[in-house]
Amino acid sequence: MSSLTSSELVQAGMAALKSGNRHGARDCFARVIASGQANAAVWLSYAQSCDDEAEQLRAIDSALGLEPRNLRALLLKADHLARQGDSLAASTYYNAAIEMAPASLPADLAREVERARQAAARYAAQFEAYLVDKTAAGVQASRRFAQSIDLVLGKKQLFMQQPQHYYFPELPQIQFYERAAVPFLDDVEDAFEDIRGELFELLREGDEFKPYVEPRTARPTTREMAGMVNNPKWGAFYLCKNGVMVPGNAERCPKTMAAMEKCPLTRITGRAPSILFSLLRPHSRIPPHTGFINARLICHLPLIVPGNCGLRVGNDSRPVVEGQAWVFDDSFEHEAWNDSDEPRVILLFEVWRPELNDIERASVAAMFEAIDAYGGGREWQ
Repeated sequence: MSSLTSSELVQAGMAALKSGNRHGARDCFARVIASGQANAAVWLSYAQSCDDEAEQLRAIDSALGLEPRNLRALLLKADHLARQGDSLAASTYYNAAIEMAPASLPADLAREVERARQAAARYAAQFEAYLVDKTAAGVQASRRFAQSIDLVLGKKQLFMQQPQHYYFPELPQIQFYERAAVPFLDDVEDAFEDIRGELFELLREGDEFKPYVEPRTARPTTREMAGMVNNPKWGAFYLCKNGVMVPGNAERCPKTMAAMEKCPLTRITGRAPSILFSLLRPHSRIPPHTGFINARLICHLPLIVPGNCGLRVGNDSRPVVEGQAWVFDDSFEHEAWNDSDEPRVILLFEVWRPELNDIERASVAAMFEAIDAYGGGREWQ
C-alpha cells in the first residue's frame, strides 16, 4: 500500500471505515495527513476513525481550522464537548451548526441537525433554570435586571436607539417608560372618556383619515419608509401637525386639546408637536421602522381597541388596552399590528424626553429652526 497516492489512500480509508475496520481506516488517513495533503474532509474521517478522545479532538479542530463553517465538524465538536460535560460550550457549537445549516440537506445530515436542535433546546432550558434559580432575588426585584437575564439567555434581541436623522448623545436606552417618569399620563387617562367621545363624533360625521405618512416632495422616499408612505391602512386625523393647529380640527376636539395642555409637548416651530388620532385598519401591520430623532418620546392613548392589537418597541412587545396610555422611544425599531376584524384608533402625540433639561430642549428646538431657515427642514412627520 506504500505506493498508493493520497487519493487512493482516502478511498481505501473510506472503504475501511464503512466496513468497520477503524484501525485500517485510521492508518490510511494518517498517511495522507503525514503527507501534508489532508483537507477538512480527511481530518474529519480521521477523527471518526480515532478511539482516543484527545486525538479525535485534535483532528476535529484541524478540520475547523481549515473550514470554520464545516457543518459536520461543528457537530462533532459539539458532541465531544457534550461528552466532556461542558454543556455551555457544546451549545455554542450546536447553535452554530443550526444557524448555518442550509434548508436542503442529505437525510443523514438533516437528522444530525435536528438532533443538535433538540440538544441545544435541552441545554438552554437547563441553563435558564439554573441561572434563574441562582439570581432569583434580582429577577424578582428589578425589571431591568430581569431583562438583562433575557438578553444573556438569548430570549430577547438587543436593540439600541437608531434615529434616522438626529441623535442626542448619552440618553438612556429605554424602550417603554415607567409611569413614574411620565406622571402626566394620569391626566391623559382621566380624560379618556371625553377624548373618545370627541373621536366618536368625528367618526359619526364620516371625517376622512388621510395616510399617516405622506410623500415629501422635497425629499426622496427612503428605504426606511417602504410600506408606510401613502399606506391606506394606516390613517391619521391631525388636530395639530408639525406644530401648527389644523384649521377646523382642533376646534372640534376642545377636551382633547385641553388634556394636551398638561403634557410636556415637544415644541419646535414648524415641526412639533403633532397631535392626531391614528387609525389602523383590520388585519393590518405597520412595518418595523425607526423614528427621526431620539430627543422626543411618543405617547399613545388607545381609544378603540377591538382586540388582537399590539406594539413592539425593540425587544418588548405589549398588547394594546383601551384607556391604558404609554410612552415609548420611537428611535428604537418598532412596529404595530391589528389582527382583528375592526379598526383600532389611538390618540398619538409627542413629548420631550424627561432627561433633557430646559436649556437642552431650547437648543434642540433652535437647531431645527435654524435648519429650516437654511432651507433643509421638516424632516419628520
